[in-house]
Amino acid sequence: MQDNKDNNNVNDIDNKNADNSTDTSTTEKKDEYEKVCYVCHRTESRAGKMINMGNNIYICPDCMQRSFDAIYNSGINYDDMMKNIPGMGNIPGMNGFMSGDMNDNISQKQKIKKKNNKDDKDKKEDIDLKNIPAPHVIKEMLDQYVVGQEHAKKVMSVAVYNHYKRVACKDTDVEIEKSNMLMIGPTGSGKTYLVKTLAKLLSVPLAIADATSLTEAGYIGDDIESVVSKLLAAADNDVERAEHGIIFIDEIDKIAKKKETRSRDVSGESVQQGMLKLLEGSDIEVPVGATSKNAMVPLVTVNTKNILFICGGAFPDLEDIIKERLNHQGSIGFTADLKDKYDNDSNLCQQVTVDDLRNYGMIPEFLGRLPVVFALESLTKPMLIEIMREPKNAILKQYEKLLELDEVKLEFDDAALNAIADKAMEKKTGARALRSIIEDYMLDIMYEIPKDNNIGKVVITGDYILKKGAPVIQMRGYETPLIESHE
Repeated sequence: MQDNKDNNNVNDIDNKNADNSTDTSTTEKKDEYEKVCYVCHRTESRAGKMINMGNNIYICPDCMQRSFDAIYNSGINYDDMMKNIPGMGNIPGMNGFMSGDMNDNISQKQKIKKKNNKDDKDKKEDIDLKNIPAPHVIKEMLDQYVVGQEHAKKVMSVAVYNHYKRVACKDTDVEIEKSNMLMIGPTGSGKTYLVKTLAKLLSVPLAIADATSLTEAGYIGDDIESVVSKLLAAADNDVERAEHGIIFIDEIDKIAKKKETRSRDVSGESVQQGMLKLLEGSDIEVPVGATSKNAMVPLVTVNTKNILFICGGAFPDLEDIIKERLNHQGSIGFTADLKDKYDNDSNLCQQVTVDDLRNYGMIPEFLGRLPVVFALESLTKPMLIEIMREPKNAILKQYEKLLELDEVKLEFDDAALNAIADKAMEKKTGARALRSIIEDYMLDIMYEIPKDNNIGKVVITGDYILKKGAPVIQMRGYETPLIESHE
């Protein structure tokens, strides 16, 4: 009997310890987020210590004082008013005020994580100089996913490595400037894919924004600060993690200065001027969970000093500006070049200069904050064939996996790959054309395969792509055409 009592006491102690551990864990989770005023939506770091009204409702001292001033100045009898409101009679504490859990109303998107205390020695820095991969390691990882673009991958690897070395080395006598990048390349050459792959390999938050929706503050469209708000959302509203992230602004050529316009250029030069402080590094107040400051959501301050900005754009008609400069240089004398010498040069953007970009419509102050400028190569036919089958998540491997789930083996012969690459070159949309072409020819096959469980292998031939024949279907040891010609 005594042993049973001792065991029960031990179990009670263990249960209490377990309850205490869960309580501390829940309180630690709650302490990760700042309290937000229910009236003005300011955070505790900006408005001061909050007053707990119960049911997870917090009000800052300023709003509380304004509320009492409004009540007393209006001549209303406060005691009578509180008695007539249901659930408000049990003051102090106002525990009955507004029944219901406010966690349902205050969404997770509007919760802001607190910054870590710099004096806390137990917490380690997220970025350690020893953990940053070297440029050749970054390029080797990019080679597994991206075909070609050797120069672009080398430039991005060095720029990212130097950027995170700059973030990690805080206590230095020499201040290292940011290495923001400007990426120029035709559509479908892999600009966005390079940045996505880079952020995935480095495990840092990434925000992809479109410059076409940005306008000057006060006009219809997204404010410039909305790109930082997207990065904050990608970092789960963790300000400290967001300040070490990457922002990729696509279609940057669409905010070029309009050459002939009589109206205010609110989506061109004005956006470039508004982005200057963003690229260089400053404290930006951004809304949490929204893209506009006018929304009734809390604001948080994000420092963009350690955020890496990568801008990309196709810059159509930039080749004409480069041709004009190159022809003007060699158009006089016995050694003058022909005017059509550069017409068939597909990689003419490789010779781009800052003067060419300024003539295109980018202001000098904007270009000065993007010191790393490089261009991507136009995709050739061999590169398109390699893109279809070489990378880890190549499009052919995706379709092979889809049919493998039906226990069917899929193969593409060399003639089929050449025919698909030729059709993609005609579309002039880069690697984006590959999926649409393959999807068109695989439609009938994906529809017919589940009809017969005896099908074991499908071979896509060049004649099928050229609409001169049918794919080869192998069924349990013999071959017979199951699908008719695509004509």
